[in-house]
Amino acid sequence: MSIVAGSYEKFIWGFKIKSLKKSETLTLTPLFSYPSHLSPIKCVAVAGPVAASGGADDSVKVYDLSSCSEIGSLTDHSGAITSLSFFSHSSLSFPRNLLSASDDGFVCIYDADPFVHLKTIAAHKKGVNDLSIHPSGKLALTVGRDSCLAMLNLVRGRRIFYCRLGKEASLVEFDFTGDKFFMVAEEKVGVHEAEDAKLVFQMESSKRVLCAAPGSSGLLFTGGEDRNITAWDTASGKVAYCIEDAHSARVKGIVVLSRNDSDNAEDDPYMVVSASSDGFIRVWDIRMTIREKPNPLAEANTKSRLTCLAGSSLKCDFQRGTHGLLAMSKKKNKMQ
Repeated sequence: MSIVAGSYEKFIWGFKIKSLKKSETLTLTPLFSYPSHLSPIKCVAVAGPVAASGGADDSVKVYDLSSCSEIGSLTDHSGAITSLSFFSHSSLSFPRNLLSASDDGFVCIYDADPFVHLKTIAAHKKGVNDLSIHPSGKLALTVGRDSCLAMLNLVRGRRIFYCRLGKEASLVEFDFTGDKFFMVAEEKVGVHEAEDAKLVFQMESSKRVLCAAPGSSGLLFTGGEDRNITAWDTASGKVAYCIEDAHSARVKGIVVLSRNDSDNAEDDPYMVVSASSDGFIRVWDIRMTIREKPNPLAEANTKSRLTCLAGSSLKCDFQRGTHGLLAMSKKKNKMQ
């Protein structure tokens, strides 16, 4: 299981979650830390053996996690990169596509093998705040600073739906099934039907929500200025449980790690990883929240102002589907 975080100080941080032998204790093992951008990092994404980061320097950096190396840059935007998302087929350990969104209002589509720019879509009249890919890989939703919601047809490479929202949304996420999507505006979280965008529930946090990640069984995890990790039941619109004071500063990123597809998957804990603006990354076993306030299973202090977090529980198959990484590795820079 790999975790990648970006910071205001331009550093990319990589960790691997490992379990100690003959113990249930987990550890966040550092893989690398590297000043990869010329400006603060605003977003990161991970899928199997590949990671990407987007910065205020208008560039996307791509990394090979197997060798802890930066392998290339994508420079097709003219504004800060605000969101990144990989699409991975369920049967593959290597992503098929990478989508990037920017302050320039455009979304770029890349083939992840070998990271070739395929299409640029004009999504919004102002900057794009966030994007989310449907589990089918055929559609994507974006929200922007123009207070609009857009739907993109990724097969044809064009925008097919565009509507004005009552308030600017900062985040948008599909659930695991693709039947619903969530939009965040300040402290409010809306649950919508994917078929017609109908509002089903509107949930309200005590303070501004800064990050969100869908989980299994209809759960949505959020974090933000309240310093808590809240699990919402999207079927009822109520709080399922909450880790209060999970951090001593704002929660800037949440990753839900599913069980591994292995023989001993039943023994793997169901984990949520969170990052805060004071530099801490913490791993939680959310099953413990039902009985008592949990203690972190593992913790790392980057001593930096973290801005974003991403992770993947996919097994890295480095012998298969790595042509895209090899094609970009001619100008590889070994991380320090």
